[in-house]
Amino acid sequence: MATKAKLDAFDTRILQILTNNGRISWRDLADEIGLSLTPTLRRVRRLESEGYVLGYTTRLNERRLSGAIEAMISITLDRQSDEALTIFERNIQDVEEVTDCYQMTGDYDYLVRVVVDDLEHYQAMLGTLSRIPMLSRINSSFVLKTVLRRPVKVS
Repeated sequence: MATKAKLDAFDTRILQILTNNGRISWRDLADEIGLSLTPTLRRVRRLESEGYVLGYTTRLNERRLSGAIEAMISITLDRQSDEALTIFERNIQDVEEVTDCYQMTGDYDYLVRVVVDDLEHYQAMLGTLSRIPMLSRINSSFVLKTVLRRPVKVS
């Protein structure tokens, strides 16, 4: 189990700023945290190399791009052996419509988020998904709207 990181106030502030604006210039970041450019960059590079910063991305409006339909799919495997989990996790990577996949506790083994263009595309993707070995149950819920989606709070 991961332990909470011991970050100082500068590290925490860097992460807060980058979470809200990954495109900020290094100079503006340095000015905002009150350090010169070189120590700021050194800290950012360390946070990257230690795995606190996994990358920099742009959030896209998926519906604006393709009129996308978003669904959450709960998946139960017929058994929870290491082999079954490994096979599922390897195969789910090949379903290009899957954007997120989480191993869960509770009634289902996995929760999968998919984005498709329309219901016909969804049905085709579901056919691909159902061919993954050792699946015993698939339950889909369509997202009507995203009420809240925000980055994790850095403290």
